Amino acid sequence: MLSTADALATLLGAAVQIDGTETLPTLDATNRVLAADVISPLDVPPMNTSAMDGYAVRVAELSQGERRLSISQRIPAGHAPQPLAEGTAARIFTGATVPPGADAIVMQEQTEAAGDEVAILHTPKAGEWITQQGADIRKGATILPAGTRLTPQALGLAASVGCASLEVMRRVKVAVFFTGDELTMPGEPLKPGAIYNSNRFTLTGLLRKLGCEVTDFGIVPDKLDATRQTLREAAQAHDLILTCGGVSVGEEDHVKPAVEAEGRLSMWQIAMKPGKPLAFGAIRRASAQGESAAASGAGVSGASGAANETFFVGLPGNPVSTFVTFLLFVRPFLLRLAGVRTVTPRALSLRADFTQQKGDRRNEFLRARVNAAGGLDLFPNQSSAVLTSTVWGDGLIDNPPNHVISAGETVRFIPFSELLN
Repeated sequence: MLSTADALATLLGAAVQIDGTETLPTLDATNRVLAADVISPLDVPPMNTSAMDGYAVRVAELSQGERRLSISQRIPAGHAPQPLAEGTAARIFTGATVPPGADAIVMQEQTEAAGDEVAILHTPKAGEWITQQGADIRKGATILPAGTRLTPQALGLAASVGCASLEVMRRVKVAVFFTGDELTMPGEPLKPGAIYNSNRFTLTGLLRKLGCEVTDFGIVPDKLDATRQTLREAAQAHDLILTCGGVSVGEEDHVKPAVEAEGRLSMWQIAMKPGKPLAFGAIRRASAQGESAAASGAGVSGASGAANETFFVGLPGNPVSTFVTFLLFVRPFLLRLAGVRTVTPRALSLRADFTQQKGDRRNEFLRARVNAAGGLDLFPNQSSAVLTSTVWGDGLIDNPPNHVISAGETVRFIPFSELLN
Protein backbone atom coordinates (compact mmCIF):
# COMPACT_ATOMS: atom_id res chain seq x y z
CA MET A 1 0.00 0.00 0.00
CA LEU A 2 1.07 3.58 -0.67
CA SER A 3 1.85 5.81 2.27
CA THR A 4 -0.26 8.94 2.57
CA ALA A 5 2.83 11.05 1.84
CA ASP A 6 3.65 9.12 -1.34
CA ALA A 7 0.04 9.24 -2.55
CA LEU A 8 -0.16 12.99 -2.01
CA ALA A 9 3.20 13.55 -3.67
CA THR A 10 2.04 11.62 -6.74
CA LEU A 11 -1.17 13.62 -6.98
CA LEU A 12 0.59 16.96 -6.59
CA GLY A 13 3.25 15.93 -9.06
CA ALA A 14 0.55 15.32 -11.66
CA ALA A 15 -1.34 18.56 -11.01
CA VAL A 16 -0.82 21.17 -13.71
CA GLN A 17 -1.94 24.72 -13.10
CA ILE A 18 -5.02 25.58 -15.14
CA ASP A 19 -4.97 28.23 -17.85
CA GLY A 20 -7.15 31.29 -17.85
CA THR A 21 -7.39 34.42 -15.73
CA GLU A 22 -9.90 37.19 -15.16
CA THR A 23 -9.82 40.64 -13.64
CA LEU A 24 -12.20 41.24 -10.75
CA PRO A 25 -13.00 44.23 -8.57
CA THR A 26 -10.99 43.82 -5.38
CA LEU A 27 -14.22 43.79 -3.37
CA ASP A 28 -15.36 40.67 -5.27
CA ALA A 29 -12.12 38.67 -5.13
CA THR A 30 -12.48 36.93 -1.75
CA ASN A 31 -11.07 33.37 -1.80
CA ARG A 32 -9.80 33.66 -5.38
CA VAL A 33 -6.19 32.91 -6.34
CA LEU A 34 -3.90 35.70 -7.51
CA ALA A 35 -2.61 35.25 -11.05
CA ALA A 36 0.01 38.00 -10.81
CA ASP A 37 2.09 39.61 -8.09
CA VAL A 38 0.64 42.68 -6.41
CA ILE A 39 3.42 45.30 -6.29
CA SER A 40 2.90 48.44 -4.27
CA PRO A 41 3.00 51.68 -6.27
CA LEU A 42 3.46 53.73 -3.10
CA ASP A 43 4.69 53.83 0.46
CA VAL A 44 2.22 52.92 3.20
CA PRO A 45 1.64 55.14 5.00
CA PRO A 46 2.43 57.62 2.22
CA MET A 47 3.53 60.26 4.76
CA ASN A 48 4.57 60.50 8.42
CA THR A 49 1.43 60.15 10.55
CA SER A 50 0.52 60.53 14.17
CA ALA A 51 -0.06 57.35 16.14
CA MET A 52 -1.88 59.21 18.91
CA ASP A 53 -4.23 62.08 19.60
CA GLY A 54 -1.98 64.79 21.05
CA TYR A 55 0.38 67.60 20.03
CA ALA A 56 3.09 67.73 17.38
CA VAL A 57 6.23 69.42 18.71
CA ARG A 58 9.92 70.05 18.15
CA VAL A 59 11.94 68.00 20.67
CA ALA A 60 14.80 70.53 20.70
CA GLU A 61 12.53 73.32 21.87
CA LEU A 62 11.23 71.23 24.78
CA SER A 63 14.76 70.22 25.71
CA GLN A 64 15.64 73.89 26.03
CA GLY A 65 13.07 74.21 28.78
CA GLU A 66 10.12 75.67 26.89
CA ARG A 67 7.08 73.89 28.39
CA ARG A 68 4.12 76.11 27.44
CA LEU A 69 3.51 76.53 23.74
CA SER A 70 0.89 78.31 21.72
CA ILE A 71 -1.28 76.08 19.53
CA SER A 72 -0.63 77.21 15.97
CA GLN A 73 -2.89 74.83 14.03
CA ARG A 74 -5.32 71.92 14.31
CA ILE A 75 -4.67 68.87 12.11
CA PRO A 76 -7.42 66.26 11.70
CA ALA A 77 -6.78 63.12 9.66
CA GLY A 78 -7.16 63.73 5.95
CA HIS A 79 -6.08 67.38 6.05
CA ALA A 80 -2.78 68.80 4.80
CA PRO A 81 -0.87 70.63 7.57
CA GLN A 82 1.19 73.79 7.41
CA PRO A 83 4.84 73.70 8.51
CA LEU A 84 5.08 73.89 12.31
CA ALA A 85 5.86 77.44 13.37
CA GLU A 86 8.78 77.85 15.76
CA GLY A 87 7.87 77.88 19.43
CA THR A 88 4.44 76.37 18.85
CA ALA A 89 2.65 73.01 19.00
CA ALA A 90 0.06 71.64 16.60
CA ARG A 91 -3.07 69.89 17.86
CA ILE A 92 -3.06 66.58 15.96
CA PHE A 93 -5.24 63.48 15.78
CA THR A 94 -4.53 59.81 15.18
CA GLY A 95 -3.74 59.12 11.53
CA ALA A 96 -3.19 62.79 10.65
CA THR A 97 -0.14 63.95 8.70
CA VAL A 98 2.70 65.19 10.89
CA PRO A 99 3.49 68.81 9.95
CA PRO A 100 6.91 69.59 8.47
CA GLY A 101 9.28 70.66 11.24
CA ALA A 102 7.71 68.49 13.96
CA ASP A 103 9.69 65.46 15.10
CA ALA A 104 7.58 64.00 17.93
CA ILE A 105 4.04 63.67 19.21
CA VAL A 106 3.17 64.16 22.87
CA MET A 107 -0.01 62.27 23.69
CA GLN A 108 -2.80 64.44 25.06
CA GLU A 109 -2.74 62.63 28.44
CA GLN A 110 0.71 64.18 29.00
CA THR A 111 -0.44 67.73 28.33
CA GLU A 112 -2.69 70.41 29.80
CA ALA A 113 -4.46 72.64 27.31
CA ALA A 114 -5.83 76.05 28.26
CA GLY A 115 -7.32 78.25 25.56
CA ASP A 116 -4.88 78.63 22.70
CA GLU A 117 -1.91 77.30 24.70
CA VAL A 118 -0.81 73.88 25.85
CA ALA A 119 1.52 72.88 28.71
CA ILE A 120 3.75 69.96 27.76
CA LEU A 121 4.30 67.71 30.78
CA HIS A 122 6.57 65.19 29.08
CA THR A 123 9.81 65.52 27.14
CA PRO A 124 9.53 63.11 24.20
CA LYS A 125 12.27 61.44 22.22
CA ALA A 126 12.64 62.20 18.53
CA GLY A 127 10.17 60.09 16.54
CA GLU A 128 7.93 59.34 19.53
CA TRP A 129 4.39 58.37 18.44
CA ILE A 130 5.18 59.08 14.80
CA THR A 131 4.52 56.34 12.26
CA GLN A 132 7.15 56.87 9.60
CA GLN A 133 6.35 57.01 5.90
CA GLY A 134 6.67 53.49 4.45
CA ALA A 135 6.70 51.85 7.90
CA ASP A 136 4.25 49.21 6.68
CA ILE A 137 4.96 48.95 2.93
CA ARG A 138 7.71 50.35 0.73
CA LYS A 139 7.03 51.45 -2.84
CA GLY A 140 7.99 48.64 -5.24
CA ALA A 141 7.58 45.85 -2.67
CA THR A 142 5.71 42.68 -3.62
CA ILE A 143 2.98 42.58 -1.01
CA LEU A 144 1.01 39.60 -2.37
CA PRO A 145 2.74 37.04 -4.61
CA ALA A 146 0.98 35.18 -7.40
CA GLY A 147 -0.57 31.99 -6.05
CA THR A 148 -1.93 33.67 -2.91
CA ARG A 149 -5.49 32.77 -1.92
CA LEU A 150 -7.16 36.06 -1.20
CA THR A 151 -8.40 36.28 2.37
CA PRO A 152 -10.36 39.33 3.54
CA GLN A 153 -7.21 40.74 5.11
CA ALA A 154 -5.30 40.21 1.84
CA LEU A 155 -7.98 42.21 0.03
CA GLY A 156 -7.55 44.95 2.62
CA LEU A 157 -3.81 44.93 2.01
CA ALA A 158 -4.32 45.23 -1.75
CA ALA A 159 -6.76 48.06 -1.22
CA SER A 160 -4.27 49.85 1.05
CA VAL A 161 -1.97 50.39 -1.95
CA GLY A 162 -4.82 51.50 -4.21
CA CYS A 163 -5.66 48.29 -6.08
CA ALA A 164 -9.24 48.64 -7.32
CA SER A 165 -9.06 45.35 -9.24
CA LEU A 166 -6.99 42.17 -9.19
CA GLU A 167 -5.99 39.59 -11.80
CA VAL A 168 -7.02 36.16 -10.54
CA MET A 169 -7.06 32.62 -11.86
CA ARG A 170 -10.36 31.42 -13.23
CA ARG A 171 -12.25 29.02 -11.00
CA VAL A 172 -11.36 25.33 -11.18
CA LYS A 173 -14.24 23.52 -12.89
CA VAL A 174 -15.27 20.28 -11.21
CA ALA A 175 -17.91 17.76 -12.27
CA VAL A 176 -19.34 15.40 -9.65
CA PHE A 177 -21.63 12.42 -9.97
CA PHE A 178 -22.73 9.56 -7.78
CA THR A 179 -23.47 5.95 -8.64
CA GLY A 180 -25.63 3.51 -6.77
CA ASP A 181 -29.23 2.38 -7.23
CA GLU A 182 -29.53 2.44 -3.46
CA LEU A 183 -29.04 6.22 -3.30
CA THR A 184 -32.06 8.38 -2.54
CA MET A 185 -32.30 12.15 -2.26
CA PRO A 186 -33.64 13.74 0.93
CA GLY A 187 -37.31 14.51 0.53
CA GLU A 188 -37.96 11.30 -1.39
CA PRO A 189 -39.45 8.16 0.20
CA LEU A 190 -36.75 5.84 1.52
CA LYS A 191 -37.41 2.44 -0.04
CA PRO A 192 -36.24 -0.84 1.54
CA GLY A 193 -32.46 -1.19 1.10
CA ALA A 194 -32.04 2.47 0.16
CA ILE A 195 -29.95 5.18 1.86
CA TYR A 196 -29.94 8.96 1.62
CA ASN A 197 -27.12 10.37 -0.51
CA SER A 198 -25.17 12.32 2.11
CA ASN A 199 -21.96 12.32 0.04
CA ARG A 200 -23.58 14.50 -2.62
CA PHE A 201 -24.12 17.24 -0.06
CA THR A 202 -20.71 16.85 1.59
CA LEU A 203 -18.71 16.93 -1.64
CA THR A 204 -20.57 19.76 -3.36
CA GLY A 205 -20.33 21.80 -0.16
CA LEU A 206 -16.58 21.17 0.13
CA LEU A 207 -16.01 22.07 -3.51
CA ARG A 208 -17.96 25.30 -3.29
CA LYS A 209 -16.19 26.27 -0.08
CA LEU A 210 -12.91 25.95 -2.02
CA GLY A 211 -14.28 28.33 -4.65
CA CYS A 212 -14.70 25.73 -7.39
CA GLU A 213 -17.24 26.00 -10.19
CA VAL A 214 -19.29 22.84 -9.64
CA THR A 215 -21.45 20.89 -12.07
CA ASP A 216 -23.51 18.26 -10.29
CA PHE A 217 -24.55 15.43 -12.62
CA GLY A 218 -26.52 13.86 -9.79
CA ILE A 219 -27.11 10.15 -9.30
CA VAL A 220 -26.15 8.01 -12.31
CA PRO A 221 -27.81 4.58 -12.76
CA ASP A 222 -25.69 1.52 -12.00
CA LYS A 223 -25.13 0.77 -15.68
CA LEU A 224 -21.90 0.78 -17.64
CA ASP A 225 -23.31 2.69 -20.63
CA ALA A 226 -24.83 5.39 -18.40
CA THR A 227 -21.57 5.78 -16.48
CA ARG A 228 -19.50 6.04 -19.67
CA GLN A 229 -21.88 8.62 -21.12
CA THR A 230 -21.69 10.75 -17.98
CA LEU A 231 -17.90 10.59 -18.02
CA ARG A 232 -17.83 11.74 -21.64
CA GLU A 233 -20.14 14.65 -20.92
CA ALA A 234 -18.29 15.65 -17.77
CA ALA A 235 -14.91 15.60 -19.49
CA GLN A 236 -15.79 18.26 -22.03
CA ALA A 237 -15.72 21.43 -19.94
CA HIS A 238 -14.15 20.50 -16.62
CA ASP A 239 -10.71 20.25 -15.04
CA LEU A 240 -11.61 17.39 -12.68
CA ILE A 241 -14.28 14.69 -12.46
CA LEU A 242 -14.96 13.57 -8.91
CA THR A 243 -16.97 10.51 -7.85
CA CYS A 244 -17.34 8.43 -4.72
CA GLY A 245 -17.93 4.70 -4.55
CA GLY A 246 -18.33 2.31 -7.48
CA VAL A 247 -14.64 1.80 -8.24
CA SER A 248 -14.44 -1.70 -6.82
CA VAL A 249 -14.55 -4.90 -8.90
CA GLY A 250 -18.07 -6.04 -8.07
CA GLU A 251 -20.62 -6.77 -10.78
CA GLU A 252 -22.50 -3.55 -9.95
CA ASP A 253 -19.37 -1.38 -9.74
CA HIS A 254 -19.20 0.25 -13.18
CA VAL A 255 -17.00 3.28 -12.57
CA LYS A 256 -13.70 1.41 -12.89
CA PRO A 257 -14.43 -0.23 -16.30
CA ALA A 258 -16.07 2.98 -17.53
CA VAL A 259 -13.01 5.09 -16.68
CA GLU A 260 -10.68 2.51 -18.25
CA ALA A 261 -12.80 2.56 -21.42
CA GLU A 262 -12.92 6.36 -21.61
CA GLY A 263 -9.40 7.13 -20.41
CA ARG A 264 -6.92 5.62 -17.99
CA LEU A 265 -6.98 4.70 -14.37
CA SER A 266 -4.72 3.74 -11.50
CA MET A 267 -6.23 2.10 -8.43
CA TRP A 268 -4.40 2.85 -5.21
CA GLN A 269 -4.52 1.20 -1.84
CA ILE A 270 -3.38 3.83 0.62
CA ALA A 271 -2.14 2.85 4.06
CA MET A 272 -4.64 5.05 5.87
CA LYS A 273 -7.75 4.69 7.97
CA PRO A 274 -10.39 5.71 7.09
CA GLY A 275 -10.26 5.78 3.29
CA LYS A 276 -7.94 3.08 1.95
CA PRO A 277 -9.11 2.92 -1.72
CA LEU A 278 -8.51 5.85 -4.06
CA ALA A 279 -8.68 5.99 -7.85
CA PHE A 280 -6.77 8.52 -9.95
CA GLY A 281 -6.74 8.91 -13.69
CA ALA A 282 -7.87 10.95 -16.65
CA ILE A 283 -10.75 10.92 -19.16
CA ARG A 284 -10.19 11.73 -22.82
CA ARG A 285 -12.14 14.65 -24.18
CA ALA A 286 -14.15 14.43 -27.40
CA SER A 287 -11.30 15.68 -29.58
CA ALA A 288 -9.16 12.82 -28.34
CA GLN A 289 -11.77 10.03 -28.36
CA GLY A 290 -10.69 8.74 -31.73
CA GLU A 291 -7.00 8.97 -30.97
CA SER A 292 -4.93 6.15 -29.60
CA ALA A 293 -3.94 7.05 -26.05
CA ALA A 294 -0.20 6.61 -26.27
CA ALA A 295 0.08 6.96 -22.54
CA SER A 296 -2.72 4.50 -21.74
CA GLY A 297 -0.28 1.93 -20.48
CA ALA A 298 1.77 4.44 -18.56
CA GLY A 299 1.34 5.41 -14.94
CA VAL A 300 -1.31 7.98 -14.22
CA SER A 301 1.35 10.16 -12.64
CA GLY A 302 1.98 11.32 -16.20
CA ALA A 303 -1.53 12.81 -16.46
CA SER A 304 -1.11 16.34 -17.73
CA GLY A 305 -4.52 17.94 -17.54
CA ALA A 306 -3.87 19.12 -21.10
CA ALA A 307 -6.63 20.19 -23.49
CA ASN A 308 -7.32 16.59 -24.52
CA GLU A 309 -8.13 15.15 -21.10
CA THR A 310 -9.76 15.81 -17.74
CA PHE A 311 -8.44 14.52 -14.43
CA PHE A 312 -10.47 11.88 -12.60
CA VAL A 313 -10.50 11.07 -8.87
CA GLY A 314 -12.68 8.34 -7.41
CA LEU A 315 -13.14 8.48 -3.65
CA PRO A 316 -14.28 5.66 -1.35
CA GLY A 317 -18.00 5.57 -0.65
CA ASN A 318 -18.24 5.50 3.14
CA PRO A 319 -19.17 9.04 4.25
CA VAL A 320 -16.25 9.63 6.65
CA SER A 321 -13.82 8.08 4.16
CA THR A 322 -15.16 10.41 1.46
CA PHE A 323 -14.77 13.42 3.76
CA VAL A 324 -11.26 12.60 5.00
CA THR A 325 -9.79 11.60 1.63
CA PHE A 326 -11.19 14.76 0.06
CA LEU A 327 -9.54 16.93 2.72
CA LEU A 328 -6.19 15.16 2.58
CA PHE A 329 -5.88 14.54 -1.18
CA VAL A 330 -8.48 16.30 -3.33
CA ARG A 331 -8.27 19.65 -1.56
CA PRO A 332 -4.49 20.10 -2.09
CA PHE A 333 -4.81 18.75 -5.64
CA LEU A 334 -7.48 21.34 -6.47
CA LEU A 335 -5.49 24.14 -4.85
CA ARG A 336 -2.45 23.19 -6.91
CA LEU A 337 -4.57 23.18 -10.09
CA ALA A 338 -5.72 26.68 -9.14
CA GLY A 339 -2.13 27.88 -8.82
CA VAL A 340 -1.83 27.96 -5.03
CA ARG A 341 1.78 27.39 -4.06
CA THR A 342 1.41 26.38 -0.42
CA VAL A 343 -1.17 23.62 -0.05
CA THR A 344 0.01 21.85 3.12
CA PRO A 345 -2.28 22.46 6.12
CA ARG A 346 -0.64 23.59 9.34
CA ALA A 347 -0.72 21.07 12.17
CA LEU A 348 -0.67 21.66 15.92
CA SER A 349 1.06 19.71 18.68
CA LEU A 350 -1.57 19.10 21.34
CA ARG A 351 -1.98 16.90 24.39
CA ALA A 352 -4.08 13.74 24.12
CA ASP A 353 -6.51 13.52 27.03
CA PHE A 354 -7.41 9.92 26.24
CA THR A 355 -5.78 6.54 25.78
CA GLN A 356 -6.06 4.46 22.64
CA GLN A 357 -4.84 1.04 23.62
CA LYS A 358 -4.48 -0.46 20.16
CA GLY A 359 -2.76 1.02 17.14
CA ASP A 360 -3.50 0.18 13.53
CA ARG A 361 -1.07 -0.96 10.87
CA ARG A 362 -2.25 1.98 8.78
CA ASN A 363 -1.87 5.74 9.26
CA GLU A 364 -4.98 6.66 11.25
CA PHE A 365 -6.82 9.97 11.04
CA LEU A 366 -8.86 10.15 14.23
CA ARG A 367 -11.72 12.57 14.73
CA ALA A 368 -11.11 14.60 17.88
CA ARG A 369 -11.91 17.96 19.40
CA VAL A 370 -10.21 20.45 21.70
CA ASN A 371 -11.54 20.45 25.23
CA ALA A 372 -11.71 23.31 27.73
CA ALA A 373 -8.31 22.36 29.18
CA GLY A 374 -6.61 22.67 25.80
CA GLY A 375 -6.23 18.92 25.30
CA LEU A 376 -7.89 16.59 22.82
CA ASP A 377 -10.89 14.34 23.36
CA LEU A 378 -11.50 11.41 21.01
CA PHE A 379 -14.86 10.65 19.42
CA PRO A 380 -15.82 7.24 20.83
CA ASN A 381 -16.81 5.65 17.51
CA GLN A 382 -14.17 5.99 14.79
CA SER A 383 -16.07 3.95 12.17
CA SER A 384 -15.89 5.26 8.59
CA ALA A 385 -19.69 5.20 8.47
CA VAL A 386 -20.21 7.54 11.46
CA LEU A 387 -20.56 10.98 9.90
CA THR A 388 -21.51 12.39 13.31
CA SER A 389 -17.81 12.35 14.23
CA THR A 390 -16.99 14.92 11.54
CA VAL A 391 -19.50 17.40 12.96
CA TRP A 392 -18.60 16.76 16.60
CA GLY A 393 -14.86 17.05 15.96
CA ASP A 394 -12.56 20.04 15.49
CA GLY A 395 -10.07 18.17 13.35
CA LEU A 396 -8.00 15.04 12.75
CA ILE A 397 -5.27 13.43 14.81
CA ASP A 398 -2.60 12.19 12.41
CA ASN A 399 -1.59 8.98 14.18
CA PRO A 400 1.36 7.01 12.71
CA PRO A 401 0.99 3.28 11.94
CA ASN A 402 1.13 0.88 14.90
CA HIS A 403 1.20 3.72 17.40
CA VAL A 404 -0.63 3.44 20.71
CA ILE A 405 -1.69 6.81 22.12
CA SER A 406 -1.27 7.30 25.87
CA ALA A 407 -3.03 10.01 27.84
CA GLY A 408 -0.77 13.02 28.29
CA GLU A 409 1.40 12.50 25.22
CA THR A 410 1.68 15.07 22.45
CA VAL A 411 0.02 14.21 19.15
CA ARG A 412 -0.15 15.85 15.73
CA PHE A 413 -3.52 17.53 15.23
CA ILE A 414 -4.79 19.04 11.95
CA PRO A 415 -7.70 21.43 12.66
CA PHE A 416 -10.66 21.44 10.31
CA SER A 417 -10.15 25.19 10.13
CA GLU A 418 -6.99 24.43 8.13
CA LEU A 419 -8.62 21.76 5.98
CA LEU A 420 -11.90 23.45 5.15
CA ASN A 421 -10.49 26.71 3.73
